[in-house]
Amino acid sequence: MTKITQFEDLECWVNARQMAVELYKTSTRSEFRKDYDLKRQIRRAAGSVMHNIAEGFDAGSDAEFIRFLKISRRSASEIQSHLYLAQDLGYVTATDRYRLHNEYTSIKKLINGLIRYLNSSLTK
Repeated sequence: MTKITQFEDLECWVNARQMAVELYKTSTRSEFRKDYDLKRQIRRAAGSVMHNIAEGFDAGSDAEFIRFLKISRRSASEIQSHLYLAQDLGYVTATDRYRLHNEYTSIKKLINGLIRYLNSSLTK
């Protein structure tokens, strides 16, 4: 297996980065743009997903990396919840909410896989 030497090579980080950009763009739509609190919160959570992966990568130990990955995963869940509210308020369509929700489910699966891998290295 190839050793990953920088967080930019982690698929979960790459996908989280792409989704953060997409959420920023989504939250600039006229319907969303005026709800400063929800817009700010969903943007902060989107950044948190990618930033915690990066920060954890350089945390110095697998156990500490796992801790940051779990924070990242929770932020992805927070986004999924915000998306329901955004849909209920008419800021995003059901189709957009479903697609974005699924993208964050995929990111959480990647994070879970990385956590499993790191946990297995801790028990060796």
